[in-house]
Amino acid sequence: MANTVKGVIHHIGETQSIGQKGFRKRLVALEQDNGRYINYVPIEFTSDDCDAVEDLNVGDEVEITFHINGRKWQKDPSAPVQYFCALQAQKWVVLMSVGVSDGSEPMEDNPEDEQPF
Repeated sequence: MANTVKGVIHHIGETQSIGQKGFRKRLVALEQDNGRYINYVPIEFTSDDCDAVEDLNVGDEVEITFHINGRKWQKDPSAPVQYFCALQAQKWVVLMSVGVSDGSEPMEDNPEDEQPF
């Protein structure tokens, strides 16, 4: 079963390089307004997908398919165990794009406007 989440891009973070092997990750936060409160969902893009985030803009409405990535960490045997969980993007679709982030209202993609080849 695929996990998906829809929302409007609220924040696009900078790419971070982690560890000696150069693992890269980039955080994108989605905003979901259910009418009662606003929910913010952080999604991690990793490796080459960090570069693909350049095609996204704050304000774009997207649907992201993700998998849940969890891990256990303990500094040393006497330290408490900590657990971490992240939603890691696998693929995504822009449902409505604002185009270049210029503060304007989002423009809905309209297939009728596309020119045939």
